[in-house]
Amino acid sequence: MTFDPLKFFKACNPNKTLIVSNETDRSYYIDFTAARSGKRKTVSLIDELYRTITRSDDRSHQLFTGHIGCGKSTELGKLKYELEREGFHVVYLDSSEDLVMTDVDISDILLTVARQIGKSLTAAKIELNPTGFQGLLQKTWSVLQSDVSISGEGNIPLIGKVSASTTGEVSADLLGIGKFSAKLKGNPDARARLRQHLEPQTDNLLELINKELLEPANKALQERGQKGIVAIVDSLDRLENTKERNQAEYIFVTRGEKLRQFHCHIVYTTPLVLNFSNSIAPLSDRFGGAPKVLPMVRVKNRDNQLHTEGIHLLRDMVLARAFPDLSSEERAQYLDQVFENQETCDRLCTVSGGHVRNLLVLLYGCLQKQDPPIDRDTLEEVIATQRDSLVRAITANEWELLQQVKAQKAVVGEEGYQTLLRSLFVFEYLDELGTWFGLNPILAEAEQLKVS
Repeated sequence: MTFDPLKFFKACNPNKTLIVSNETDRSYYIDFTAARSGKRKTVSLIDELYRTITRSDDRSHQLFTGHIGCGKSTELGKLKYELEREGFHVVYLDSSEDLVMTDVDISDILLTVARQIGKSLTAAKIELNPTGFQGLLQKTWSVLQSDVSISGEGNIPLIGKVSASTTGEVSADLLGIGKFSAKLKGNPDARARLRQHLEPQTDNLLELINKELLEPANKALQERGQKGIVAIVDSLDRLENTKERNQAEYIFVTRGEKLRQFHCHIVYTTPLVLNFSNSIAPLSDRFGGAPKVLPMVRVKNRDNQLHTEGIHLLRDMVLARAFPDLSSEERAQYLDQVFENQETCDRLCTVSGGHVRNLLVLLYGCLQKQDPPIDRDTLEEVIATQRDSLVRAITANEWELLQQVKAQKAVVGEEGYQTLLRSLFVFEYLDELGTWFGLNPILAEAEQLKVS
């Protein structure tokens, strides 16, 4: 079997999310369900989302969360692929492309969802006649006229392509495919002005989205023999708090009722911090259940013994990127073309803590230093560099919290989450007994944590 080191290097880029609908990327995909969940779990979280959508009537609203970089976007891509095979029209939205995560309000999300769904429906040749949106834009334009300068064609943030005449008349493709770019005229607060105008009208905005976009589109899709719209709204787990408010609680708890009013199936990613806050009960009540948490791939058990199945699956993930055309059993025979020995590969898998992106970051760091087969010295050098980077960021109080997690395998409260999990100092796992927490293995080898 011929091994292509250059292709392998590109396939291991940690910044590339697998697109499961793409045949090449699909050959890299590994199902980690057996190592992410306990024995009491019989299906993956993605299967749970899928079952809810396919067994509900015309709409469902679900929440999905996990550590940043643990594989959520890849799993959501798998969900999209499976739902499309079932006949749904699935729209995947990376909300970070449209939104500034420190400055988000409900109207921003509503417009982003409408714009992206409209873009997808246009590509599918579904004709719509959103006359109400046109009227809403005319009113919005009169408010923004003094703040946004549009010559010929431009783009208003969160709305899309706009064309203006010399007489001040404006027409708009509210569901347009253009990228957002504000043309400001002496006022950098045009986005805020837009929001001030639209926020009091969120009920009207939702009604327009449902009546002029989702309902006619679902009907048109069903006439084609399809099963309706599913929107997957990714990257809202990256919402960041501001001095003024807790963004996650404001969007999903205080204003969360609005997010449940889309007349389609929809899945939102949520910040993991919500699962550690006092808002988890009202959030669960509002959405009919707590966010489903995607845990890490287990590389060790609670008793610190190696979890062989998790290590095997991570090893297979690496080898799949080297030999995507071979079966799991076949590519294992060529491990020595990628690593000097299996112990080096297993060391990489174990020290990653089952955090998929962390594993790829370490692997990519090795490939930046040498061509395969990767030797143990190079791997240890990359691990040490990563450890030094983590250690420099930790305060004395945080070392104490880390010692507590090491002893108790638990994280308590929102402050504990913000300090430890958001910084990837601690990882969350699931087994047959439930959730437990472990130190990031790279950090666990720091001298400061070896003394006890």
